[in-house]
Amino acid sequence: MVHWGNLCFNAKESILKRFLAQFYESPLNLLSLGSAGISLLVGNTDDAISITIAIIIVVTVDFIQEHRSEKSLAALNKLVPHFCHLTRDGQPQTLLANVLVPGDLVTFPVGDRIPADIRITKANNLEIDESTMTGETKPVKKHTAPMITNDRLPSISECANIALMGTLVKAGNGSGIVIGTEVEDRKTPLQLSMNELAKKLSAISFAVIGLICLIGVWQKRRWLEMFTVGVSLAVAAIPEGLPIVVTVNLALGVLRMSKRNAVVKKLHSDETLGSVSVMCSD
Repeated sequence: MVHWGNLCFNAKESILKRFLAQFYESPLNLLSLGSAGISLLVGNTDDAISITIAIIIVVTVDFIQEHRSEKSLAALNKLVPHFCHLTRDGQPQTLLANVLVPGDLVTFPVGDRIPADIRITKANNLEIDESTMTGETKPVKKHTAPMITNDRLPSISECANIALMGTLVKAGNGSGIVIGTEVEDRKTPLQLSMNELAKKLSAISFAVIGLICLIGVWQKRRWLEMFTVGVSLAVAAIPEGLPIVVTVNLALGVLRMSKRNAVVKKLHSDETLGSVSVMCSD
């Protein structure tokens, strides 16, 4: 496994494996593939083929966009090598940040850029500039005390014992354990709503199949016939065209941004970025 900045991929993994992995990243894709498989089993070959083609188009567009962006970002990273200070086997070393792996002990004096997401274990008057993450220019004081989140996902501003990748040490110094070398993007509102839709549709589909089978048993009909009817109704309720509509619209937005020399790695980043009306930078 190669961990590098906000890029993370398996150097030995083929492009085909990475492409196939895209199919099960979205619950709605899994639901659509499941409906295609069931349609094929019950003899609805046309439905199975059309659903499969739609999902392949969605995954292909997403994969091509991400692969092209990874190549562009990797080229940019090579232009400005990022070094870090770490301790391995009890020996202090200075290495490129792209060799970091979870579990490494990293030290960061004033002026250093944090090379990965780090759980702080030592902090001496440590203040970190997180403006790249939050836009807030005032440095944030960091400490080693554990966070109490009550089983909820903490916001960036609450991560006082975590040094986030890409932020800058403005005062003091510290050290800590690498816990992540890849930026794990939070789900966008659209992704969350689509995942929720997939869960609800799955529950409704199983309920419809079960209800129709029970009605068939009560009416003393053949259960296989009623099961086929239930599956057909359940598959018809799945909006297999929704993923392709969403993906194509996001891809068009990314295409427009690329014409203005903007590199977008994830298609769904275009959704939240599209709601920005004013962007300030220095």
